[in-house]
Amino acid sequence: MSVTVRVPAKVNVQLAVGAARPDGFHPLANVFLAVGLYDEITVTPADELRVTCDGPDADQVPLDGTNLAARAAQALAERYGRSPDVHLHIAKDIPVAGGMAGGSADGAGALVACDALWQTGAPRDELLEICAELGSDVPFSLVGGAALGIGRGEQLTPLEVGGTFHWVFAMARRGLSTPAVFREFDRLGEGTDIPEPVASGELLAALAKGDPDALAAAVSNDLQPAALSLFPELAATLAAGRAAGALTALVSGSGPTTAFLVRDPESAAAVAQALLASGTCRTVRTASGPAPGATVAGR
Repeated sequence: MSVTVRVPAKVNVQLAVGAARPDGFHPLANVFLAVGLYDEITVTPADELRVTCDGPDADQVPLDGTNLAARAAQALAERYGRSPDVHLHIAKDIPVAGGMAGGSADGAGALVACDALWQTGAPRDELLEICAELGSDVPFSLVGGAALGIGRGEQLTPLEVGGTFHWVFAMARRGLSTPAVFREFDRLGEGTDIPEPVASGELLAALAKGDPDALAAAVSNDLQPAALSLFPELAATLAAGRAAGALTALVSGSGPTTAFLVRDPESAAAVAQALLASGTCRTVRTASGPAPGATVAGR
């Protein structure tokens, strides 16, 4: 018997970041939107815990105990007093190290898959609690749709979305370390008064109406200046997408993936083609959202 779970990527349509707390974490107001790029996690009984992966850039995915899918299996097994003896196979389609929560998606997917395989019957609140222990973005990968995340981003409130939003994502030629981006955010903000992060009312209203023009006017990412400071070449990618007709352009999360909101699938195809032709990125993907969270896709 095996269980396969499909889990989406995300884009941050707002990422408001506060000053670092004493524990080193930054308070966030993080508006997540799940988009239709998916990893699939297949869990099969095995003699011991092991992880395999295939798909684009699979060679960059750790296959040891640091992988969030492996950590999720271990966490659930520990809670229910069993051994995490499963083979976790990740069919990777979410960009690796791209600021789109691919690793978090794998953790949430493995958790749901192991819960189904072992028939633990863990309540959803318990699954979300384990997700929060694994990482700040993991709970949203479980929930999907759209949500406001506060605290470290793990305390979620579902949001209403009144339509479909179309996106183009441009993958950079190298990665960016999330901790390094936060350190650069701290450096750039040193000596300034950083306000407490709050969700934008205009942005939440735009999501609820399904209005791409209003959403384009409201998106923001407080980490973008830090990402551009560490990776200045991203500015050319953002400019190329805007020139091609994107409604707005921003760095996704901590980067280095850049995200372009467009009006419809035809616009997405045109912007994607222009970005590839610009030579400012490695590859492009198109997707729409909201998309469902971690979902059992097969048994």
